Amino acid sequence: MTFTRAKIVMAMTLAAGLGLTACSSNNDEKKQTTLTASAPATGEASTLSERNAQQRLVKTLEQHFKTAGIQAKITEVKTTEVPNLYWVSLEGMSAVYATSDGKYIFQGDVIRLGDKQLHNVGESLQAGTNKQIFASLKEQDLLIYKAKGETKHIIYVFTDVSCPYCHKLHEHMDELNSQGIEVRYIAWPRGEQFIPAMESVWCSQDRHAAFDQAIAGAELPAASCKTPVREHYQLGLNIGVNGTPAIYSADGVYLGGYLSPSELLKRLNN
Repeated sequence: MTFTRAKIVMAMTLAAGLGLTACSSNNDEKKQTTLTASAPATGEASTLSERNAQQRLVKTLEQHFKTAGIQAKITEVKTTEVPNLYWVSLEGMSAVYATSDGKYIFQGDVIRLGDKQLHNVGESLQAGTNKQIFASLKEQDLLIYKAKGETKHIIYVFTDVSCPYCHKLHEHMDELNSQGIEVRYIAWPRGEQFIPAMESVWCSQDRHAAFDQAIAGAELPAASCKTPVREHYQLGLNIGVNGTPAIYSADGVYLGGYLSPSELLKRLNN
């Protein structure tokens, strides 16, 4: 079974939220290798007329959402390099594109053609939001594997102990740490049935040992503390995670699903 990172969905999907998916596969990442961040696009409204246009768009979208019965709160609007197309962030949901008249919204990738490489228009815009989110996370809420020696890179990985590709990535932890990569796990159970196992890991006094046991298939004692697991899951939905592992740089750039240590280091150094 294969999975795509972004899907074009109907507007009504927003009302129901995004569904859970299974592990990302290595085959999916081959589809991503030709995609790079778009050309510089700050997303900032540089003129008064542009700010007014964004305010009108927000009001129009809010009215359309209300009419359609879509429970969605707009948190931010950014311009894109595509004329009359905006990037709209929604609370508790993945961002969408919207036309300037507010009549059409869609989710998915907008790709710019014309160069040897394809350019994902929204990637740099989403990365900026991701960077702020990752920087706001508390270290005590994460499962961190420190780099050995100098820390050259920090990555954030949405993971699930039931995911085979997460297991495969975890097997390379010593190699990743030895190459100066600090790995920060964010809990992202792929279904309600996997939440107890992740909560048990996050509740354990030795979270590292508990994760090793759980990802190897061991059953852990039931959680007996408050954990950030459900908050982590919602965070993943907000930025577009739809499978595990989902690997991001500290700058918020999506690097891929499962990657070998050499391929991961190559992408980090690009």
